[in-house]
Amino acid sequence: MSTKRTNDHHHQAVAEKLTRVRQQIIELSKHYDRGADSVSLLAVSKTRPITDLQAALAIGQRDFGENYLQEALDKILALGETDTDAPQWHYIGAIQSNKTRPIAEHFDWVHTLSSSKIATRLANQRTAARPPLNVLIQVNIDAEDSKAGVLATDLMPLIDAILPLPNLALRGLMAIPRAATTLDAQRRPFRQLHELLNVAQQHYGADLSGFDQLSMGMSADMEAAIAEGSTWVRVGTAIFGERAGKGDATLAPKGGQ
Repeated sequence: MSTKRTNDHHHQAVAEKLTRVRQQIIELSKHYDRGADSVSLLAVSKTRPITDLQAALAIGQRDFGENYLQEALDKILALGETDTDAPQWHYIGAIQSNKTRPIAEHFDWVHTLSSSKIATRLANQRTAARPPLNVLIQVNIDAEDSKAGVLATDLMPLIDAILPLPNLALRGLMAIPRAATTLDAQRRPFRQLHELLNVAQQHYGADLSGFDQLSMGMSADMEAAIAEGSTWVRVGTAIFGERAGKGDATLAPKGGQ
């Protein structure tokens, strides 16, 4: 088989898998009485070649999640960041202090914010020529030593620190719960994260307008996440296929900030 035919076949496979994931989201949203457009799909494209992203772009996927900064910057340069139809770039990896400037300059969303130090650097380095950087606070919902994120008890102080900062739009929360094998067990931490969102909304009121996003759920626990109010599900392998030696969408390990 020629290289062109192989590439065409692979692009078709990506498009078909992406269509299936979208349909699954629609069906789950309907089943759990969610609004038709209340759940967005974040295609986790780390380690994927640009041709895979182009295949997804060709059928309307616009939101892509990247963990590895230099790889992401290469893709942003190749695919654009300011055109009307350009992708929306979401940073979903660990954020080191010396990497905040390119994240602030080139990304549209950050899902893994968990310290005031990093928030301040992102705010100061975000150019005023671009819209505010949408940020989600990563919560270590199960208080696992192996996971990054702010503890639930420390969420309000972090919100207090972020609110006065310029050039940031604090949009909601993200979490990666401990793996579970039953739907009920998967739903529990997602419910807790949603409750934290509700408490913050009630506490801050109009000072926290737009704080309504929940980035939670991947391929294995997407149903549980949608059932508990997710607005962003992060899916990689189910769209692009298996990575060599890697599973689906690992985000921000401990010590990332």
